Amino acid sequence: MSSRIYTRTGDDGTTGLFGGGRLLKSHPLLEAYGTVDELNAVLGIVLLYPLPPEVQADLRTLSSWLFIVGADLATPLEARTRASIPCITEEHVRWLEERIDAYEAELPPLRNFILPGGEPAAAHLHLARTVCRRAERAVVAAAERERLNAALLPFLNRLSDYLFIAARLVNYRAGKADTLWTPAAP
Repeated sequence: MSSRIYTRTGDDGTTGLFGGGRLLKSHPLLEAYGTVDELNAVLGIVLLYPLPPEVQADLRTLSSWLFIVGADLATPLEARTRASIPCITEEHVRWLEERIDAYEAELPPLRNFILPGGEPAAAHLHLARTVCRRAERAVVAAAERERLNAALLPFLNRLSDYLFIAARLVNYRAGKADTLWTPAAP
């Protein structure tokens, strides 16, 4: 017996949620978990590059956790199946804070805005950070219409901070200084 990737159930512009129910693909909730999926794809690109071993391990963990974020968003809080769906917790947020604090302690203090760039991995971590910020905004929009896990927003907020620090760390360990932003004259 072969299983197919296509089901045709979304051909009407809707998609199913875990625990039942369908939403239009234009619903803010789908924008939120679609953007989380995009973020995970960018992390997949970052993982193609040489990275400090601890950052590589972190990104593999975070990639797995982004699947949890997606499942969390795709499962209504009232769904009967909710108990069997993993969810993001304050523990995930604390984990990110510990990593941020450890990596930031290694870096020179930042007193200016910096431009994305440096090592290819660092540049892609900056891209991941911007996609993460968009995911965060999408979750805020979805939360205006749906009741969501309260830990999701702090997690995404901290994740974007982590991605920024990880980008700086990658460049720092490669011996590349941050490119400071200076306003250009017209």
